[in-house]
Amino acid sequence: MQSAIVGFILGIAWLQRQSTLPNKPFLFGLGVLAVLLFSLSFLPALIRRYPLANPVLRLAAGTAFGIFWSSLLALHTLAQNLPEPLENKNLVVTGTVSSLPQADDGGVRFQFRTEKAVYQNRRVLIPDNILLSWKDSHAAFIGKRARNVLPGQKWQFNVRLKRPHGPANPDGFDYELWLFEQGIRATGHVNTDVRLPDPNELVDTFVFTPMNAINAIRQKLRERIYRALPDGEYAGVIVALVIGEQKAISRSDWEIFNRTGISHLVAISGLHITLVSGLFAGLVSALWRRSFFTKKQLPLLLPAQKAAAIAGVGMALLYVALAGFGIPARRTLCMIVIVALALWTGRLTRFSHVLLAAAGVVLLFDPLALMKPGFWLSFVAVGTILYATADRTRRLPEKDSRFSRLRHILGSAARTQWAVTIGLVPLTMLFFGRVSLIGPLANALAIPVVSLFVTPLALLGSVLPSPLINLVLTVVHFAIQTLADILEWLGFLPFAVWSAPVPSFYLIIFALAGTLWMLAPKGWPFRGLGLLCWLPLFLSAPAHPGYGEAWITVLDVGQGSAVLVETQKHRLLFDTGPRWSANASAAESVIYPYLKSRGTDRLDTIVVSHGDNDHSGGLLALTGKLPVDEVLSSMPPDSLLVRILPVHRPCLAGQQWEWEGIRFEMLYPASDDYLDDNHKTNNLSCVLKVATPKYAMLLTGDIESGEERELVNRYPDKLKADILLAPHHGSQTSSTWPFLFSVKPRFAVFQTGYLNRYGHPAKRAVDRYGLLDIRTYRTDRDGAIVFEMGNTLESGSCRERQTRYWKTR
Repeated sequence: MQSAIVGFILGIAWLQRQSTLPNKPFLFGLGVLAVLLFSLSFLPALIRRYPLANPVLRLAAGTAFGIFWSSLLALHTLAQNLPEPLENKNLVVTGTVSSLPQADDGGVRFQFRTEKAVYQNRRVLIPDNILLSWKDSHAAFIGKRARNVLPGQKWQFNVRLKRPHGPANPDGFDYELWLFEQGIRATGHVNTDVRLPDPNELVDTFVFTPMNAINAIRQKLRERIYRALPDGEYAGVIVALVIGEQKAISRSDWEIFNRTGISHLVAISGLHITLVSGLFAGLVSALWRRSFFTKKQLPLLLPAQKAAAIAGVGMALLYVALAGFGIPARRTLCMIVIVALALWTGRLTRFSHVLLAAAGVVLLFDPLALMKPGFWLSFVAVGTILYATADRTRRLPEKDSRFSRLRHILGSAARTQWAVTIGLVPLTMLFFGRVSLIGPLANALAIPVVSLFVTPLALLGSVLPSPLINLVLTVVHFAIQTLADILEWLGFLPFAVWSAPVPSFYLIIFALAGTLWMLAPKGWPFRGLGLLCWLPLFLSAPAHPGYGEAWITVLDVGQGSAVLVETQKHRLLFDTGPRWSANASAAESVIYPYLKSRGTDRLDTIVVSHGDNDHSGGLLALTGKLPVDEVLSSMPPDSLLVRILPVHRPCLAGQQWEWEGIRFEMLYPASDDYLDDNHKTNNLSCVLKVATPKYAMLLTGDIESGEERELVNRYPDKLKADILLAPHHGSQTSSTWPFLFSVKPRFAVFQTGYLNRYGHPAKRAVDRYGLLDIRTYRTDRDGAIVFEMGNTLESGSCRERQTRYWKTR
């Protein structure tokens, strides 16, 4: 059966690499083939003649079934897609709030289970599960709690929806995959226009379903924690440990937790669920053996081990419910149930088989778990422990002293922690591009504090009556604050983190082989040499242009602009994308992660074309995260951003410099242009030309027709470029005929947000490019665009290179 499970996993893995799903006749054939192959594996005559027939047939049957099953689930989810004609239309929907509301930049964000949708007085079909944002004074907050939107409430909303869509960038977070995994097939916002005929109104205060009841309990627990700790800096961490909601943890705190390698502790993780389940199972086992101190002979009715297994599963189920049945928590629950069943049936013989069975069950219910780092880290961590400790433990003699036993336990824990740390290094580098060097020390400190003290007390305190809840949670908060202070000091030591570009698949395989070598049993020759297999992983350098070459990445930051220019030894960023809210920006979500994946730990120059948020919103976040030698912009000297920046110069026409054979020249604005008081910020956008010996690109910011005319008049022979970043996102007031005739580009890029409210790019502007036979890219349609200017000019888009069946087309 193990070979069938391996095949099942391989089939699912194959499907997740596909751009389209198999059609229904092909899937029907796969289903029949899986049954046929699996049946053949039971034929005695075939097995006797061909001993390998059984595992090979089951492997093939599992692979066919993996493709068949995961395709069926994917087709069911995709069938819920919002019809394209209903995108961005005024709909009236009725349904219930099906998740915990989250604070979202002065509003509230929540999942909504729809019951009815109306468009222009007729019923229409929309997805059952949608994600809504309500930014209105009606969704005001008291402390951390949405005042009016609560789980289980039934509302009528005026909404505008769009199909699932997110930024598509190399090595970036796949928001569309996350939505697909959650079963969310449309996102949108509540329309608060008072002129609409149907008001936004509460229909029912609570609609009972089991999930709504669970979310209502979670909401009450969250309220109690915030009321007990109204000014608690780490109250959000306690909420995360009790109900699994991590939104209230600040980005700065997450950075500390990530740098010290303890982020897995700051949530309802597999470790906490297993620990709480195990502690409760141990308690029930002890009481069951003593028949709960009664005269009943309970162990004669049911062995204590089986009673403990039932209790452990029950407690795990309760804790997972507190987490809102989140996907990572469900994975852990599946593993605990499988182990309990194996123990109950007396088949807990080889734990590796149980581990494989658990992986199969997890993927049966959630095939997309295979795409999540947490799945691989969880199972590899357990597998590493099994591999590193198999046949290497010894039973202590009964006569050993308590000190000897304690020393043995601590030694075993240290060796296990060391094995897990070593075993996860290659995957950590693959998924995150960095590894915490002080992680073992930080975990040795944090695991006992968080798992054995903070988490149990936080769970207990959250249900205690007042004033006990205030007392207990204050103690818990003090423990977290003290731990955070120590972790902050550790996390910012110079050697705390080792970063490197995202490694290739072959480097990971080589490093994993070295890891197995290092963790091999004593007596294995030269185990220390396994460390040499890590060197390519840690010392790998990113690919970079050669002399006289430039690589230009036009990033997908929604409705905004950010362009990275890479030469052989230098990096320039043109614009920094928008800031979406007080806690989120394109710089933190898109630009910085991409720079880290490229192995870029500093920028030589940032050019901010002008001060509008969609171009300058990420500037402070970026300069706070990595060193920047110089910032150029057209922002006025008295602007807040300019006054905060340590190094700033204004863009001035005539500025020139050269890096490794690549020439940079500023064409606009001239010094006199700054003197015109009638200029809008758009009209002062910096215009930069980047030229290799053979090709050139023109970066234009938000200039409009007047500035285009000035450039044509001032530089009739300098505007020629092979690539044009379309001015002002392709607005109606830009991309004029004289300008396009002067630039004569082969490619043009519109940096626009999906269904943006400005209507960019304007149809008339797009038509001009089409009539001139200029190939156009759009970041809302194509994702990030990469140009490589060398001996030839090559281009490609992220969505073209990373097409997957769940992505919106």
